[in-house]
Amino acid sequence: MSGNPDSGVDSRPACSYLHFTRTGSTTGRRILLTRLRTRLGRTARRERRTGSSKEFSVNIGEIARRAGVSRSTVSYALSGKRPVSDDTRRKIQQVIDELGYRPNASARALANGRTSTIGLVFPPAGNHYTGMQLDFIGSVVEAAAAYDYDVLLSPSGVDSDRSFQRLLGERRVDGAILMEIRLADDRVDHLAELDFPSVAIGRTARPEGSWWVGLDHTALAEACVHHLADLGHRRVAFVNRPEQLLRAGYESAHRGLDGFTKAAAERGLTVRSYTCGDDAASGQACLERILHDDPATTGLVTLNEAALGGLYRGLAQAGRHVPRDFSVTGIVAGRWAETVTPQLTAADVPAAEMGRLAVDLLVERLDSPGAPARHHLLVPPISLRASTGPALGAS
Repeated sequence: MSGNPDSGVDSRPACSYLHFTRTGSTTGRRILLTRLRTRLGRTARRERRTGSSKEFSVNIGEIARRAGVSRSTVSYALSGKRPVSDDTRRKIQQVIDELGYRPNASARALANGRTSTIGLVFPPAGNHYTGMQLDFIGSVVEAAAAYDYDVLLSPSGVDSDRSFQRLLGERRVDGAILMEIRLADDRVDHLAELDFPSVAIGRTARPEGSWWVGLDHTALAEACVHHLADLGHRRVAFVNRPEQLLRAGYESAHRGLDGFTKAAAERGLTVRSYTCGDDAASGQACLERILHDDPATTGLVTLNEAALGGLYRGLAQAGRHVPRDFSVTGIVAGRWAETVTPQLTAADVPAAEMGRLAVDLLVERLDSPGAPARHHLLVPPISLRASTGPALGAS
């Protein structure tokens, strides 16, 4: 996962969000993307509240009439805010079943004080989002839909963007999922201070007592190094994320580098590490630097899937054939590992599973206030494809 730590804050007073909902179609459900700004958003929200309240009232009234009870009794039966006798509840449920009534998200919000919306929060990406970021966003939206939640995407942070504070202060969401976690992350600390339900995709330097889903970048980078060392590679490079992300303390960049350095020392390898921009041109330039600094380098480990195509192109232009002359491995999303030729041997990032687990934990936290913190640390195996082979001259 990646993101630009620069704030990218809009200087206008408008507050920017991306709102994801799920709808049905003949080709399956699709994600609708709507950019909401304050002026238009106020009108839209007012219209939604008015329309939803009317629909809720009509439906509640019909149920109440058929069940022979008051509207408030139906509302209490739906929300659970006040006790309703078993006989009355059964009568109401029977009418609901007959009518096929299903309260929409706005109606449920009126009944139980929830918005049925999850916030997905991370720093702005600058010019683009990487494929892995989009995979995580899509996985959260898909998993949230299974619980009938919408997703509000807020590219912001505590100190850099008012939208994060507004997201919390106006209770636009029931809970939040945080992406692009830093070792010292003010967003995680702020939400903990507020006791606001949240789950992080990633973990801080001190994750005790928090809810999170993480990837063990340290162990995975170590596994990649050991794989190359087992193939006889003695001079290996590490291609990390951009320099600004490393400086900002992004946990994946730091933990990946730690794992690479530790395993290389254990195997007695000669290594160099590089930061690299999130694009193919930067990848090609990085590969040129690697071969310039040490032409005897025969392998590399990368966390930077966005630069992968450029790394391959740089090797081709240098006359290095993969994997005969040079081996490449790393930690990337599986579908991106399969877009290059030859396909990348890699620890595949299980974005769909991580997004689903994050949503599962958040819903659990919403439904069970006061439950002890839980987490998942994933260590997927390396998928052997076609980009690694024995080092030239290795016995």
